[in-house]
Amino acid sequence: MKFRSLHPNLRIRIVVGSVQRFLHVMVMPLMTVFLAERFGVAVAGAMVLVIAVCEVSGSLLGGYLADIHGRRPLLLAGEAGVVAAYLAMAAAATPWWENAGVVYAGFLAASLASNLAVPANDAMIVDVSTPESRQFVYTINYWSINLALACGVLIGGFLYRGYFPQLLAAVAAGSLVVFLVTLAKISETAPEGTAAEKSESARAYVRSFASGYRAVLADRLFSALLIAATLRMAIEVQINYYINVRVSETFGQQRLFGLGSWDATVDGVEILGILRAENTIMVVLLALVVHRLLRRVSDRPRLYAGVILFTGGYMVMAVSGNGWVLLAAMLVLTVGELLNVPVQQTMLADLVPERSRTKYMAVFNLNVRLALLIASLCMTLGAVVSRWGIAALYAVFGAVIVLKYRTILVARDRGRAAADAEGSVPVGRPAQD
Repeated sequence: MKFRSLHPNLRIRIVVGSVQRFLHVMVMPLMTVFLAERFGVAVAGAMVLVIAVCEVSGSLLGGYLADIHGRRPLLLAGEAGVVAAYLAMAAAATPWWENAGVVYAGFLAASLASNLAVPANDAMIVDVSTPESRQFVYTINYWSINLALACGVLIGGFLYRGYFPQLLAAVAAGSLVVFLVTLAKISETAPEGTAAEKSESARAYVRSFASGYRAVLADRLFSALLIAATLRMAIEVQINYYINVRVSETFGQQRLFGLGSWDATVDGVEILGILRAENTIMVVLLALVVHRLLRRVSDRPRLYAGVILFTGGYMVMAVSGNGWVLLAAMLVLTVGELLNVPVQQTMLADLVPERSRTKYMAVFNLNVRLALLIASLCMTLGAVVSRWGIAALYAVFGAVIVLKYRTILVARDRGRAAADAEGSVPVGRPAQD
């Protein structure tokens, strides 16, 4: 499988998606700093919460509308909204205006608009990929996004203090290029006959919206995957929550190695930065290698081994105070992450039905928000529970993930057996579904 052999829409969306992540991450971490400086920490926290609510609302609304109107209109609407919002932010950040309220309102609008397009983008990738190509597609996508995130954070951090208006203008210009590429090159991919019936009244829209998402949540196999993905993400973000707090507070100055008279010594905050950099670099270096080496390995051993390595690595990070042990644990869990993530995305693509594909993607994207909530609770729990107790909790999460994956794999195998026998059951679902 080669990148050039993929559907043109896929190639464009992978490249465009990495550019969008690069542009977004140049600004997103800085906005919390900007809001705290302008409005105070307490008010900034509430403002960030409102942004999160807008992101969730935009994703759910986009998932519903894309199943009615198709993928392309939602992509164009979302990307046009991002361009307009960042232009307003850039103008409001200039010295001759300097309106922090408008900057915040613009970022709020950009968050809503960008998330409006996310389910359509995710569904489009499924629309034009095949079961045979999906692991490769999601591996490439995962690799490109991590590369974009690493570069975006670095560049944004350097430009924030002296060039914030110019940074916002550059993001607006990049977003305009993304919009024009989508307008010129992206075709509609929604399968024929899958568009939902258009409602005539606001009440009918609300009723259809609610009933559509109730049906998604009632899907037993999808709910199992959503739980597994949420718990996996809840473990992954621990490095920004419980592990971040524990290591920064308890990790004293340590010597990692020496070169002549120079010793490389780090404290807790510095080792955390090194660990995050290690994860990003290892993903960029190893993602395609792991895919090539394991492309003929079946999903079951990849998923189970990935969960074990991933969970075990975070358990070690929850308890260890040795720099080299932490670095080794990060390497192990990164390999587990690379084993797990592309297969999980492929399973999602196999599970979602054509008629409601974007609604399923919108709900699945909530796993990140739910994971952040769980991570916050783990950080609170860490104040009263020992580090070994937190590590045990991670083990419980890992066990639940394996059980949920097993439920899906058993059902998928049953569905494939029925499909072979009858030639009528979709791949990924058991006969009774």
